Amino acid sequence: MCGINGIISGNIEDKGTRVKAMNDRLSHRGPDDEGVWQDGEVALGHRRLSIIDLSDAGHQPMLSACGRYVMVFNGEVYNFRELRNQFDYPYKSHTDSEVILAAWLKMGPKCIELFNGMFAIAVWDKKEETLSLVRDRLGIKPLYWSLNDNGLFFSSEVRALLASGNVSKELDDNSVVDFLRYQTVQTPNTILKEVQMLLPGTILNYSIKSNEVSLDTYWNLADKMQQHKPGSYDEVKKQVRNLFFESVERRLVADVPFGAFLSGGIDSSAIVGAMAKVSSNRIDTFNISFAEDEFSEAPYARYIAEMHKANHHEIHLKPDDFLHLLPDALSAMDHPSGDGPNTWVVSKMTKEAGITMALSGLGGDEVFGGYAIFNRMAALEQRKWLWQLPLFLRKMAGKSLASLKPGVASSKMKQLLEMAEYNFEEAFATSRQALMDPQLEGMLNRDKLPAHNPVEWLKKQNLNGKAGVLSLVSVAELSTYMQNVLLRDSDQMSMAHALEVRVPFLDHKLVEYVLSLPDNIKRPVTPKKLLVDSMPDLLPDYIVNRPKMGFVFPWRDWLKGEMHSYADERIRSIAQREMFNEKGVLDIWNRFLKGDAGVTFSRVWPLVVLEEYIRLIG
Repeated sequence: MCGINGIISGNIEDKGTRVKAMNDRLSHRGPDDEGVWQDGEVALGHRRLSIIDLSDAGHQPMLSACGRYVMVFNGEVYNFRELRNQFDYPYKSHTDSEVILAAWLKMGPKCIELFNGMFAIAVWDKKEETLSLVRDRLGIKPLYWSLNDNGLFFSSEVRALLASGNVSKELDDNSVVDFLRYQTVQTPNTILKEVQMLLPGTILNYSIKSNEVSLDTYWNLADKMQQHKPGSYDEVKKQVRNLFFESVERRLVADVPFGAFLSGGIDSSAIVGAMAKVSSNRIDTFNISFAEDEFSEAPYARYIAEMHKANHHEIHLKPDDFLHLLPDALSAMDHPSGDGPNTWVVSKMTKEAGITMALSGLGGDEVFGGYAIFNRMAALEQRKWLWQLPLFLRKMAGKSLASLKPGVASSKMKQLLEMAEYNFEEAFATSRQALMDPQLEGMLNRDKLPAHNPVEWLKKQNLNGKAGVLSLVSVAELSTYMQNVLLRDSDQMSMAHALEVRVPFLDHKLVEYVLSLPDNIKRPVTPKKLLVDSMPDLLPDYIVNRPKMGFVFPWRDWLKGEMHSYADERIRSIAQREMFNEKGVLDIWNRFLKGDAGVTFSRVWPLVVLEEYIRLIG
């Protein structure tokens, strides 16, 4: 796990110095080694967090044996040992990085289809004078890029791009709307006008001669929903179990101390159970509990740890401990997010407990239908007849509902009923929306709000008719909330502490298989039924039927109490910025302070985060 940087330009003379500055900005991602390679119009940089082959032989930028290709790489290719012997290559290390080069030398970009892992790769072809940027299938590892008159710039983080001195800090007005709607910005856009994020499953090709880019898709999530006849339920369970165990086993390859996050929920318990079965070593597990004893997840985590004879670590934090750490968590932001501080604190405590790599249950809910939205969207699909009623009747019903039962859920249902006709994309996006459009219209100085990015993105995937509604929801969740909130937060906040996080539920082979299953096989009539039925020895009733908890912080009370002056100052500051309507912003803030049911903390917190981010980038 590392950080990568690069500049390809014929106009900048001090590229090496600038890439060194970009490297320095990523020092938290790679404290073990750094390197800069420069030749003519190209400079590549790398910061290394050593996970596999800790020797100097893993130094990057790495040149191919023939000298034609130069590579920087962030992430892990889990099946590199299987691939190593497929290529006749004079290996000098035991790294996955060198296997990538060996495969590239033989096959070019087509080799990416062989890789199982999480990765962001940059390869410079000295002969053709072209750059290839590659991002993994599910978007686990980030890769940002910017193209302007000075050339092409790329990095693992936005702040390193800005450190080059050649990328503008100007905010993108439409992306600000996107962020306030969904607490993130939909890929390929970012909060900055001049910066893009490479889409998952995509290769970017850049020629210095033309100063132009082209994009090729090598894997697309929505194409993996083609339904097939899976055989009996017992056969499905066996296949799910095999794919899951293979995924976990692949992710145990490391030359550093590692462990697993263990909340005691279904997903983390399954991972720890599989780790214990496939590993010959005792597993280290980490439970970080923020709640009081009677609401704590610690007993469930302790139960699973004892069941598998794990070396269990309990880290107890009080809400005030988290509050004390919050300013440092916000200062670690690379891109604004409504939920990043939680991950920052968990990663900090885990790293301080002595490990460098951890497995996480991220993705289990999205793949196996763990969120309430799966059943909610299925119910909406069954009630599509409502949208055959006249629009004026639906508007009256929505207005009455919002009046009789004011709150977030009612305002979302009101917006749904006002759709011209029912469609999955808009219904899904509305369920994920924070600030609703009528609220935003009063807060922003603009005549018209832009189209909803998640809706536009999902429509491009032409999802209708490809699969059942549960697979549609999985694709939508994985492509929006998972990719642009959870994975982005997981990467930037864990790597702020040089902690690598691996996510077995997002193995592309497992994801592809579950997406292809019909709804009747995986309908979550009980929590994540298919996953639970496939792992009965790992998931006892005590865990499966426990109350769902998670980290719960008293945000509402904090924003009205201990954090009031901090939040109030930032909200009043952002209200005065040109794109905002001061009166509208302060109205939302005051409604929250007065306890308006339609303005929860998650509607005002993004304003605080956005102002803090604007200050961070200067």
